[in-house]
Amino acid sequence: MLRALTLTALSLISMTVNAQINTAIVKHKLAGTQFESILVSPDIASSAAMRAVVMVPNWMGMDKNNLEQAKLIAARGYVVLLADVYGSKVRPKDAAEAGAAAGKLKADRTQLRARVAQALNLLQSEAKSKGITLKGTGAIGFCFGGTSVLELARSGAELAGTVSFHGGLDTPTPNDAKNIQGKVLALHGADDPYVPREQVLAFEDEMRAGNVDWQLLSFGGAVHSFTDPSANAKGQADYNERVAMRAYAAMDAFFAETMP
Repeated sequence: MLRALTLTALSLISMTVNAQINTAIVKHKLAGTQFESILVSPDIASSAAMRAVVMVPNWMGMDKNNLEQAKLIAARGYVVLLADVYGSKVRPKDAAEAGAAAGKLKADRTQLRARVAQALNLLQSEAKSKGITLKGTGAIGFCFGGTSVLELARSGAELAGTVSFHGGLDTPTPNDAKNIQGKVLALHGADDPYVPREQVLAFEDEMRAGNVDWQLLSFGGAVHSFTDPSANAKGQADYNERVAMRAYAAMDAFFAETMP
């Protein structure tokens, strides 16, 4: 796994080669629950305007693998807030615990939206407090996190752009697509067994009906979790370095357009 992460890091770093990456824990509370998100940023001149993204990780939440992924994103030239949406007392140890934590929030989209919205606000306030000038703010998410940031966009949050990496595309409130203010990019594994064709078609219909500026890139030969070096469930959830590089390049191009 370390070798895969190293190869990915070498492939992904494009804008801030050899930049030092800074991390800072950001504690916050919502509706009686304590959270510990992490601000991740490249160490560059504060006068440089940067793009900022709130990042919702996969269902494992605030673990070391997802922090490493946030660092790789930051190394591409972004200020990242790795959002704790479970609460500081919930740190899944395995897939069963992760499924329970993610399932609870997927069943309560109102609460999910509120938690990600708070993380978005924190990203902007924390960047300001550190003297970082922002070009704009977007949202990215992986797997469960992809579902989460799409719900944030549907809530009407002020986002320049939203990117879902191999995330669930379904929602109990498709009419909320009309609230989406920014652009949407869905990066999808064409053979993802967890996001069947019917769900993809429903997402496309939802975006059209909401008059959203949207894109869906479907990567042939890719299944679920194609950006996750630790994923190794063949045919179901499996890392694909080639597709991961293409997906990150698509993200960069998308944000270069939405946050020029």
